[in-house]
Amino acid sequence: MAFPAEKAERMSQAAEIERHEPRVRLAAKDAARLVARATTVDAVGLEERAASLAKRSIKRESKLWALDLAIRCMDLTTLEGSDTPGKIVAMCAKAVRPNPVDPSIPSVAAVCLYPHLVPVAVGQLKGTSVKVASVAGGFPSGLGPLDARLREVREVVEMGAQEVDIVVNRSLFLGGRYAQAFEELMAAREAAGDTHLKVILETGELGSYDRIRQASVLAMAAGADFIKTSTGKITPAATLPAALCMMEAAREFFQETGRRVGVKVAGGIRQSKQAIQYLVLVYETLGPEWMTPDLFRIGASTLLNDVLMQIDKERTGRYQGPDYFTID
Repeated sequence: MAFPAEKAERMSQAAEIERHEPRVRLAAKDAARLVARATTVDAVGLEERAASLAKRSIKRESKLWALDLAIRCMDLTTLEGSDTPGKIVAMCAKAVRPNPVDPSIPSVAAVCLYPHLVPVAVGQLKGTSVKVASVAGGFPSGLGPLDARLREVREVVEMGAQEVDIVVNRSLFLGGRYAQAFEELMAAREAAGDTHLKVILETGELGSYDRIRQASVLAMAAGADFIKTSTGKITPAATLPAALCMMEAAREFFQETGRRVGVKVAGGIRQSKQAIQYLVLVYETLGPEWMTPDLFRIGASTLLNDVLMQIDKERTGRYQGPDYFTID
């Protein structure tokens, strides 16, 4: 059992912990050494463990608690060229009250959107617990002139975004130019100031678990508050083995530095079953201290309604159709 009912209270208390650890800052010249020191990943063992954890069964009480936590850890996301202010207004209302007729359902952690729509979300979410997260820095490729990418990071912060999601420069990283990739990440960290910085690795493009672990180490050492699996724009996006690889890197980083770095999974997560599988990975790999929106997030655009339907099913024994819920 991944979430024994008797441990739910302890985990709920852990969800209130706030982080105050100082960021670890290193020089760019250390980047190659950091990559070289990254632990080699046993791919077969990693995939077997991820598959084993995904099969863990959960009792009803713990399942309801896990579904509640999945909502509280969710970044409700829209990153489409057709996004409009009206769509953002509706999404923000759903983020605050996912089920308008059930006040027991918690708000999500954040909404995630494109920079030009940040002021709309900031206005709609003022006075609520829901944060505004914006992609920036040349999303989704992470390329383009560095000055322009850093300017975009500063601009979304000035507009009121409380979290910024950027993409690691895979062109530099995969080309072995670790120092330059590290410098770019540190420059983005500085541009974001005190705003939470999530670094997207785009694990589907990195080619191996060793590369995922190396990119995780590089991003965490550069000052990332979160490491994130994917942009959601390519396939494969989030996978259980890739997420487990990142979580193990975060665990080792905490053991070496004393600083907890969050993990965000995003891309292709549409069902409650998937969300719970990722929560199992977090609990078994990083422990209950990471079972909080401060240290774990699920980025999704269509997951929320499935979680709401699953909660109703667990409570009543009957499935509700999607027509009973507002559109994501």
